[in-house]
Amino acid sequence: MAREKRPLLYNRVPQPTLKEKFAALRNLPRFFALVWQTNCWYTIINAVLRIAKSAVPVAILYIGKLIIDQVVLLAKTPDSNTDHTYLWQLVAAEFVLAIVSDALSRAISLVDGLLGDLFSNHTSVKIMEHAATLDLDQFEDSAFYDKLERARQQTVGRTVLLSQVLTQVQDLITMLFLAVGLMAFNPWLILLLLIAIVPAFLGESYFNDQSYALTRGQTPQRRELDYMRYLGASDETAKEVKLFDLSGFLIKRFKALSQQFYADNKSLSTRRAAWGSLFAILGSMGYYAAYIIMILKTVEGSLSIGDLTFLAGSFRQLRSLLEGILSRFSTVSQGAIYLRDFFDFFEIKPKIKVSKTPLPFPNPIQKGFVFENVGFRYANSEQWANRYLSFTLHAGEKLALVGENGAGKTTLVKLLARLYDPEEGRILLDDIDLKEYDILQLRKHIGVIFQDYLRYQMSFAQNIAVGNIDEQNNRPLIIKAAEKSLANLLAMKLPNQYDQALGRRFNDGIELSGGEWQKVALARAYMKEAEVLILDEPTSALDARAEYEVFQRFAELTKGKSAVLISHRFSTVRMADRILVLEKGQLIELGSHEQLLQQNGRYAELFQLQAKGYR
Repeated sequence: MAREKRPLLYNRVPQPTLKEKFAALRNLPRFFALVWQTNCWYTIINAVLRIAKSAVPVAILYIGKLIIDQVVLLAKTPDSNTDHTYLWQLVAAEFVLAIVSDALSRAISLVDGLLGDLFSNHTSVKIMEHAATLDLDQFEDSAFYDKLERARQQTVGRTVLLSQVLTQVQDLITMLFLAVGLMAFNPWLILLLLIAIVPAFLGESYFNDQSYALTRGQTPQRRELDYMRYLGASDETAKEVKLFDLSGFLIKRFKALSQQFYADNKSLSTRRAAWGSLFAILGSMGYYAAYIIMILKTVEGSLSIGDLTFLAGSFRQLRSLLEGILSRFSTVSQGAIYLRDFFDFFEIKPKIKVSKTPLPFPNPIQKGFVFENVGFRYANSEQWANRYLSFTLHAGEKLALVGENGAGKTTLVKLLARLYDPEEGRILLDDIDLKEYDILQLRKHIGVIFQDYLRYQMSFAQNIAVGNIDEQNNRPLIIKAAEKSLANLLAMKLPNQYDQALGRRFNDGIELSGGEWQKVALARAYMKEAEVLILDEPTSALDARAEYEVFQRFAELTKGKSAVLISHRFSTVRMADRILVLEKGQLIELGSHEQLLQQNGRYAELFQLQAKGYR
């Protein structure tokens, strides 16, 4: 019976052809431009050091030849009066070159390391800067995340590619000097060298291609592996992992993924080692064939002992250098292909277009927001998150959004804050399309707290300041925002008050309860004098009384301002001037609490269902 093939863990990626490898080298100039931007002086110093280092091996070999010939000459004339000065001068020169060679190697390693750290930091910043320009829905696309992950991988160790390219140039210069000597002795040795090396180059090239396909194809599964590792050992997940006894399930999945990675990598590494050993034997055969020819010539008297050592050393180093250059070419071209992943990320452009002549945000808002037949759906989804939305959020009005989970409430407020652009229809602000306004000003004047707000592992003050990070050093404003959200009472109880570190990730951090975190998050909304405030179920962890107090204060603090609030508690919703009821992304009812109860429609049904729970 035929043995069933084990399925590969990764999606097979097409192998790059030789033409594609050469084409990928076109990424190198752009890469060097990035390295130059990182630190031009380190880049220049690196290049100069390597050029200097390239001449050292030839000089050492040649001086070694002169030393041996001089020793042989002195051995033939064992006269105590013979002058040995020249011999010791040669030995001293070789000693100095050895010291210089070591110093150059250490200097190159130092500069490589420093430049590598700077490059990693520089490219990480560029990724964060570019990511900040992209749209929210792009971050919600798994294909985008694969590109982002591959781009992140290129921020570490990419200066290895710089080192490899410069080493290629360094080795080529060294080879030029060594080849001149071999060519003068016997040009056929160069051909013998190529015959011995080319098979190893082709083998390395093939296995580098396989390695690239494996690494690239495993990207989605590697993200899952990292996610399993995070779920299995994190302070944020520990509670549910213990309650639901998930550790066994997570460990089993992690083992399955990691063992499959190991099996795939082992298979490739084993084949690579086996073929590599065979090609190494061929290379050794070529070297020793050339060595035998040189020995025979020396025995015949055509070469001196010094010539033999120089030519044998030159051939050995040429072989090593050529092997390195050919195999490194494959690695460099592979690295250049990987660079395509890095640069591809920067080719991703935001879908939200910014007006070339943006209008300033109206302060104060005169008329309000008007949704005209607005529709939006997420990427790769056939279902509409919102559709046929037509309503007005008047200036100074409090509007509540009601609907079951998945009704499109959060999507609606994201459209209002222009985190998304409508696929259908348009949104007007004071009779002007929202797209015409300065997007940064727009978001500065809209304060939003979502239900899935972040719990920053920072100080109490910093957690509030993220609502308006430009004012992070404005302690009076931070305290004022905390007072508005009732978080100031919590701050007073903490050991270090507003400087207290929150969360358990770092030393001396204190973890807050869900309700306490929500008060801190709510304070962010009050950090800027926003014209529009949006609260997307930010009080779900508060008890009914605390939520009532928060929204009472919210109503007082937003007088004269527009506000949108989402809450499943109808005791809170009824505070709004009008209530918009959504179902499957569409508006089905709109009016005040009393008007909607009189209509006896969907809102009245939901209200009565919740009221039953309190009877």
